[in-house]
Amino acid sequence: MASKHTNQEANPLISIITPAYNAEEFIKETIESVLAQTYSNWEMIIVDDRSADGTVAEVKAYEKQDDRIKLVELEENSGSAVARNTAMEQARGHYIAFLDSDDLWFPEKLENQLRFMKEKDIAFSFTKYVRMEEDGTLKDNISKAPESVGYNDLMKHCVIGCLTVMIDRDKVGHLKMVNIRTRQDYAYWLAVTKRGFRAYGLPEVLAKYRSVENSISSNKVKAAKRQWYVYRQVENQNILKSLWYFFHYAAKGIRNTIKYKLSARNS
Repeated sequence: MASKHTNQEANPLISIITPAYNAEEFIKETIESVLAQTYSNWEMIIVDDRSADGTVAEVKAYEKQDDRIKLVELEENSGSAVARNTAMEQARGHYIAFLDSDDLWFPEKLENQLRFMKEKDIAFSFTKYVRMEEDGTLKDNISKAPESVGYNDLMKHCVIGCLTVMIDRDKVGHLKMVNIRTRQDYAYWLAVTKRGFRAYGLPEVLAKYRSVENSISSNKVKAAKRQWYVYRQVENQNILKSLWYFFHYAAKGIRNTIKYKLSARNS
């Protein structure tokens, strides 16, 4: 009979980090995509950021049905960074994975990604994802997952979707997200790669990213300003290095926009 320790190594606990704010419309579908995982040794820590809708009631209903689901309620609205940090502080898993309250996973996501990380003995991985409309209709828009990226690569262009990331905390150690309202996940990837870990891409589409109109990440001009803020205020780059990285960021964004519009026109 295998020892408990051996079982834990073979089937390590994965802590799923989910911030939620006014997510009543989508949270059930998100939770269902976790319940449908082919890998079962997980805990889902949902941190509600003082929602004004029925988010808490929806999560509590699932919490009663499955003790792997845990709800934490913040006393005041504090933003995604605080919500994610709160979840990570309570996480018991060897691995952590990130899933926002309106995004979805395909059933094999955890199983395939865990196998990938074990086989390669890596600390940080991400996968491809497909974009979908607010109503769940899939778009003809799939992200890329290069073999690996490091700090300098990510400073030029972030190819990592938060909903696809899995991190081995035994290797990386405990890191907090910078307490900024947006791009805190990007700053977290930079912090991990700055420690010398590369992020390895699994070239499988294992998640669905929901494009929500008027969401905090949907405005391109604001996104560019947030990118500049990360360069200057979080990473403390000088003006010349910031301009160098921003040039790459902007050029990539323009190319992607043109490519997407041409694809939409020809479809």
